[in-house]
Amino acid sequence: MRGVIAFVAGALFGTGLLISGMTDTLKVQGWLDVFGNWDPTLAFVMGGAILPMLLAWRLTRNRRPIAGGQFPAPVASGIDRRLVVGSGLFGVGWALAGLCPGPALASLSYGGLNGFVFLIAMVAGMVAAPTLGAQLDRVANAP
Repeated sequence: MRGVIAFVAGALFGTGLLISGMTDTLKVQGWLDVFGNWDPTLAFVMGGAILPMLLAWRLTRNRRPIAGGQFPAPVASGIDRRLVVGSGLFGVGWALAGLCPGPALASLSYGGLNGFVFLIAMVAGMVAAPTLGAQLDRVANAP
């Protein structure tokens, strides 16, 4: 049952990305071009995702998921160097390519070679991040 729910949720998410145009790299880059040909569409897409999720988190307090298990507890976190560096790298990649992980996967169906190159680079970065983060921590904590 969990697999079916995950498949339907993923298909719904991917369909939403396609319908909203968020798999179009130029539309995403247009959102980031605030001093040029700015396109506010992404703000509506983000609002359309954030508002229902906020409501869902409020309604699921003290409840259990339909498919079993438990909802994840909110994580108390602060702003640290790893968060700032990771966010910066994500933002740079997003601005240069116009894709983040969800749209990158959706773009494989139409993105041609560029979509595959981006996906390989993205996965390589995800694999390398823990090792590089540990090295940065050692350097930062060195006497």
